[in-house]
Order: sequence, then C-alpha cells, then structure tokens
Amino acid sequence: MALESCKFGTIYRRFKPHLLMVLTQFGYTFLYFLTEASFNHGMNPHVHITYRHIVAGVVMLPFAYFLERKVRPKLTLPLFIEIFVLSLLGVGLTLNMYFASLRYTSPTFLASMVNTIASLTFIVAVALRLEVVDVASPRGMAKIFGTLVSLAGVMTMTLYKGPMLRSLGGAVVHIQGNTIHENWLKGSILTAASCITWSIWYIMQAFTLKKYPAQLSLTTWMSFIGAAQSAVFTACIEHKRTAWIIGFDINLWCIIYAGVVCSGLIIFIQLWCTEAKGPVFVTMFNPLSTVLVAVLAYFVLGEVLYTGSIIGGAIAIIGLYLLLWGKEGDQEVQTKSQEPLHLTYEEQKETKLHVITSKEKALQMDP
Repeated sequence: MALESCKFGTIYRRFKPHLLMVLTQFGYTFLYFLTEASFNHGMNPHVHITYRHIVAGVVMLPFAYFLERKVRPKLTLPLFIEIFVLSLLGVGLTLNMYFASLRYTSPTFLASMVNTIASLTFIVAVALRLEVVDVASPRGMAKIFGTLVSLAGVMTMTLYKGPMLRSLGGAVVHIQGNTIHENWLKGSILTAASCITWSIWYIMQAFTLKKYPAQLSLTTWMSFIGAAQSAVFTACIEHKRTAWIIGFDINLWCIIYAGVVCSGLIIFIQLWCTEAKGPVFVTMFNPLSTVLVAVLAYFVLGEVLYTGSIIGGAIAIIGLYLLLWGKEGDQEVQTKSQEPLHLTYEEQKETKLHVITSKEKALQMDP
C-alpha cells in the first residue's frame, strides 16, 4: 500500500504542471466567450483590462503579503523597472492589442492565432540559450519539426478558409448584439503583434523569476502596474466618462471572473510552471483552448466553422504536441542523471547541458 502511494505521489509530482496547465486552458476558454458577450454589451476592452487587473491585484495582495513575506526579495529600483517592463509586455501592451482585435475577428480566430506563441517562444528561447536542442537525438529533432509543423498549421488557418460548415442544431446560447465588424487585416495585425509581445513576456518571466522568485508577489505587482499602464492608455483614447461606469450585469461578472481567475490565479500558475518547466512548456498547451473554443462556438453558439480552420488546427496541434514529446525528453535526461524530480527549470537546463557535453567528450575520446 505504501509502495502504491509512493508511486502515485511520484506520478502526481511529474504530471502536476501538465494538469495545472490543462486547467488554465479551460479557464481561458470561458474567458473568450464572456469577453465577447461583455464587449457586445458595450464594454470598452481597455476599461475591461484596467478593471480586471485591479481586481486581480486586490485579490492576490493578502496572499502575497502573508505567504511570501519570508521569501520575497527586496524590491530594488532596477528590479522594479524590470517588473514594469514585464507588466507592459504582459498587460499594458499585449492585452490591449489582443482584446482590441476581438472587435475585428472572432474568438475562434484569436484562439487559433495564440498557437503561434509556443513556436515563437521556442525560437526565442533557443536563441537565448534558455532551451537546449540536441539535433542528434529524435526528441531534439521533434522540437524543431514540431515548431515548423505548428507554424504551417497556423498559416493554413489564417490564409485558407475552405468550405463553410454551419451548426446543424443552431445556437443553444444566444449572445445579444453578437455582431462582428469584420476587418480581418486590421484584426490579424493586432493579433500577430500581441502574440509576438506575449512570447517575449513568457521569456522575460524566466529571467525575472531568477531575481524575484515569489510568484504571488510578482503576480500582484504585475496586476497593479499593468492596471495603471492600461488606465493611462485608456484615458488617452477614451474621453467618455460613461465608458468607466459598470452596472450589475455581464460586464461586472466578466471583470470579476477575468480578474480573479485569469489575471490572478492563472497567471500565478503559469509563473509557477515557468519556474518549474520553462517558458516553452507553458505555451504548449494553448491548442487545447483552440479546440474547446471551436467546439463551443460551433455547437453552443452556432458559429460558422470553416474546413480550413479544422485542417489548420489539426496540423498546429500535431506540431505542438511533437514539440511537447520532444520536451518530455528533458525529463528523461533528468531521470537518467538521477536528480530529484522537483528540480527547477534552470537546474534542468544545466543538467541537460552537462549530459550533452559529457556525450560529446566521450565521442571525441572514442577511437
């Protein structure tokens, strides 16, 4: 019995990040439709971003203060500037572009384009030597091939629509005012720009967490600073006071859900997984929300679905999970080196570099 409990505990520790990231994708899936309903109800996207991060900061503050007061590093001016830039990339700039693009496209398109973040993050991580790729191993080649395949899938979804598939049963849930002012060029540019800054944000988290390894506190700081940045931006482009007034309706519930769940809990989980498994791992679960959004949009909301989206989505998911299979090789290197399963991402990277270097030296010495 004790052996079974120990085995279960080992499996749970190994796949805990995977389970947490799957749960975050469910959280993001509901956010797509809540925000679409809220924006169609008259909510300004930039006001929404400001309010949701104020809510997230207020909710996370007591947990960060009491739970991390012994481990939280001193906040110096250079570190504060780094967190300010991190907040700008993750909130002030990225989210404002991302949700603005929802006015010109659709939730399905946005969820599909988010799949590029994993590939972009992987490319940047390799360039910055945050990610180790052994081109001589099958798993190393799987990382490279998976990245190329996923990008091909996203390009297919973007450039090819194909025949249209209408929902057979019609919409089960109707969103009032559900009209999309299609401007795919403008929407695509905004979405692509947000995906680029988003990938840089994931990479920067890995560096900031080394200096400030307090995920709750970092989440709180990013929420408050990001809310302030978004408020300044919104005040510059939105001059109507009525835009800031929130009633007891879908707008309020959307802000509370987005603030507590998505900008608070999910960001904390992602920071924890980034420290444990690296920034590329965190972005590899985005295809799950793509599938969930497409299924719900088709069967529940009665949205039109194109065969190009299905084909491209399938290609992107295959590519990204080839990348995931390649990443699992990192765990095998760690196990073979007989290190504990709870090593941090940086320790795993150093272990992989040591193992690869040892292999190269052994090959050079072999006559």
